[in-house]
Amino acid sequence: MSNGTGMGQPMANYAPARRAGDFVFVSGVVAVDPLRQAVVQGYEELPAQAVQALRDLGYATGQMTVDIYEAPAVAQSWLVLERIRQIAAEYGGGMADVVKLVQYFRDLRHYPFYNRVRSLFYPGEPPASTVVEVSRFMPGDGALIEVEATIYLPR
Repeated sequence: MSNGTGMGQPMANYAPARRAGDFVFVSGVVAVDPLRQAVVQGYEELPAQAVQALRDLGYATGQMTVDIYEAPAVAQSWLVLERIRQIAAEYGGGMADVVKLVQYFRDLRHYPFYNRVRSLFYPGEPPASTVVEVSRFMPGDGALIEVEATIYLPR
């Protein structure tokens, strides 16, 4: 499969996703900007439509004293979920086909930000989910969130 925009390229030598029968298993996705090879930390690193959607949720306020604390977790949440959406599309599916998410957080206090952003991708009920705090084992100091997905796409 192609890697579309190049967003979410693995930070090591492994496949971003692999199909096995009716399932696509998506490796852990971290919000990496492939051009800078750095983890996204702010709203200015996202597409304009993403920033507007986040504004509609009450984020990206333009107030430095608020945004400086929320932006890394919120921006990373959006980018990780967008990359999973892109991978699903590359295999002929969508977010409704994602049946399981495993969400890793450097700090569980970032989960509420992620959960609200996830509602942009799942306006109804989200898929089955597991949440794990892995404060020492994230790929890089700036990475706050990593998400792996299982997509069901019957042939």
